[in-house]
Parts: sequence; structure tokens; C-alpha cells
Amino acid sequence: MLRGLAAVTLMLALASCNDYDRYSPVVNQDGLVPPDVFAAYGAEQAEAIAIGRTLGAAFTGTSLEARGAQVAAAAAYAATRPGVANVKADTSATLLTVTFSSGWIKAVVPISDGIPAENTVGLKPAN
Repeated sequence: MLRGLAAVTLMLALASCNDYDRYSPVVNQDGLVPPDVFAAYGAEQAEAIAIGRTLGAAFTGTSLEARGAQVAAAAAYAATRPGVANVKADTSATLLTVTFSSGWIKAVVPISDGIPAENTVGLKPAN
């Protein structure tokens, strides 16, 4: 009887474990302003959306190496943008902290909407 109770308790404990998916909640855009609407607010907002789309397009997996490569690719793209003054990468959270020339600081998360960064509304060409 005691072994049966222990087995049932163990099964319930294992069934209640989280899957620890940290990427899907970050990418989920539900309840946010749509990317193209946000990009239309201004040049820096368009650059932030383009950087987010680059971050989303670089996704290859959730391993530490894959996250590092994903964030590095987006940081390299962000450095080419004319309005970006500084980029700080955070691989554990899969985001970039971007400081723009105006002083505006924005946390950029992946945007996986299938639209290439170059097609972002209001994006000016890189120098």
C-alpha cells in the first residue's frame, strides 16, 4: 500500500513539472501593438522592429549556443543601423537592450512574423 501511494505521488509530481519553455512567452506578441503599427511611430521605432525581426529570424534552437548565435546575429545587424548608439546582448533572456542616438533605451525581443527586417514600415536604409 505504501509503495503504491509513493508511486502515485511520484507520478503526480512528474506530471505537474513545467516544460521550461522560455522562448515562446518572449516571442508571443499577443496583446501588444502590431509590429508594423509600432514601426510607423518613428524612425527609431522602425529600427527597433527591424532588429526584433532579425532576432526572430535568427532563431535556430533553444540551446545556449543557438541563443548566443541568435543574439550575436541581431546585435551585429543592430550595429549597422544609423540610429543605434549602443547594443547590449542578453543571451539568457534572448533580448537586446538597444540605446539609440537620441538616448531612448529599448529592450528588443524576437519578432517571428515572417516579414524580413528590410521590409519594416518606415525603415530608412542603413549607411
